[in-house]
Amino acid sequence: MLVANSGYIRRKVMESDRANLGSIDLSDVPGGAEVFEMAAKFCYGVNFEISVHNVAALRCAAEYLQMTEDYSRGNLAERAEEFINQAAVKTLPGAVALLRSCEGPLLPMAEEVRIVQRSVDAISLKACNEANIPTRSPPDWWAGELAALAPASLQKILSAMKSRGAAPKSLAAAVVVYAEKSLAELLPLSSGAPAPNHSGDARIRLRGPLESLVHVLPPHPDAPLPVGFICCLLRAALFLEASAACRRELEQRASASLDQATVADLLTVSLDFAGERIVDLDSARRIVASFAEREARGGGGALYGRGGGVACCSAAVQKVARTVDGFVGEIATDEELSVSKFAGIAGALPKSARRFDDDLYRAVDIYLKAHPGLDEIEREKVCSVMDPLKLSYEARLHASQNKRLPLQIVLHALYYDQLKLRSGIDGEAAAGALGVTLGREEGPKADVSLIRENEALRSELAKMKMYVSELQRGGGEGSGVKMGSKKTSFFSSVSRRLGKLNPFKQGSKDTSNIDDGVGVDVTKPRRRRFSIS
Repeated sequence: MLVANSGYIRRKVMESDRANLGSIDLSDVPGGAEVFEMAAKFCYGVNFEISVHNVAALRCAAEYLQMTEDYSRGNLAERAEEFINQAAVKTLPGAVALLRSCEGPLLPMAEEVRIVQRSVDAISLKACNEANIPTRSPPDWWAGELAALAPASLQKILSAMKSRGAAPKSLAAAVVVYAEKSLAELLPLSSGAPAPNHSGDARIRLRGPLESLVHVLPPHPDAPLPVGFICCLLRAALFLEASAACRRELEQRASASLDQATVADLLTVSLDFAGERIVDLDSARRIVASFAEREARGGGGALYGRGGGVACCSAAVQKVARTVDGFVGEIATDEELSVSKFAGIAGALPKSARRFDDDLYRAVDIYLKAHPGLDEIEREKVCSVMDPLKLSYEARLHASQNKRLPLQIVLHALYYDQLKLRSGIDGEAAAGALGVTLGREEGPKADVSLIRENEALRSELAKMKMYVSELQRGGGEGSGVKMGSKKTSFFSSVSRRLGKLNPFKQGSKDTSNIDDGVGVDVTKPRRRRFSIS
């Protein structure tokens, strides 16, 4: 009966030199002994069940054993083809089960008899239809069906969906749902989720599927994945110590969508799964730096000049700058955060990316408060990430009384404030108050008085700089008392003159007792406080 239905067995018998052939080696039959047993039952007329789980193996075994119409009508190959066409690929779950059964050792033969291609075509067609007009709830149920497949199979389906005109949003949804189901241990997207298993065996077991998924992700233009999802994958890759190529790919994808990221997304990359300590800042720095390089190469949009002069700047750069400033403000309180790492993150974007450095100043002040043991050089390095000439009026007032800042930063803020008032180009509170309060008749008198006050203050600033230079050259010997008295006189004089220059002296806010404990109001940036104390 086997010889009558199988051309392969018939040829083996005829080619044998032995008169009485007792055995034939069939160890290479696709599906192994279990599938050959079903093929033998078919030859002897014994009933057995054909399903979406075994029909691919039966079809491949029939091809290997040459159980086709050439040797017997209604042979096993024909019966398997009939089941595939009329049952297996008619529904999305059936087609997915059929494709999954082709994975593994069965794959080469399954591709040869086009079972894989027919499964992919059926899945992509039905997935596109469901994405456009859902027939079940939830609407993305079809994406969950794909989670049982290997990443290589998912890649084929996404390519087929793209060729059918599927929307990028649908492709991205398929990838996100696939990852959430297949890598559920690594993607605790909700806050407070437990950390994954830290054992070495668990990391090795999960590293392969993650790297395979990242390898088959569709190109960014084809499926713009949510940046929060990419950051979760990157955190998992860092935790599992995935390959450098895997981490680099995720960093590039995150930088491409950084203008859509939030502070929480960058914290996802930098903090551990519990969100309690910083475990990596290099990836966040590379993401921001890559974004800055891409924007610089693009050349679109102009930059903000010193002192708030606007040359124009792209909205994406401005948004990323606000996100980065908020991010460094969040991590600034970490006691183990070194000066170099803080400056590396805060300075990853060019200074021209910000019109005002108020948010960055707040982060710098938080860092200085959380690290009181820094010496003068370290504090200057921390402050080097911001431009004191690009602070708003209220930020400059706060900086003028901030004892944590280096003296040079305070001098810059005070002197530039006076230059802005003198030139009349300040569009902030000081110049606006002057423009509203001064009448047409009082304007000339006020200008003369202002010029005199500026000249006097300018002279005192020059004297102060000379004292600082002498102190640095002489090592501070013999001038401690004199320097202290001059310093006190200087700051009291500055305070008095700033008060005289304020036309709203009676109704203005007293900044001598600023409460540093008030948080930042993001809706009114020029009303912010700049300290955490």
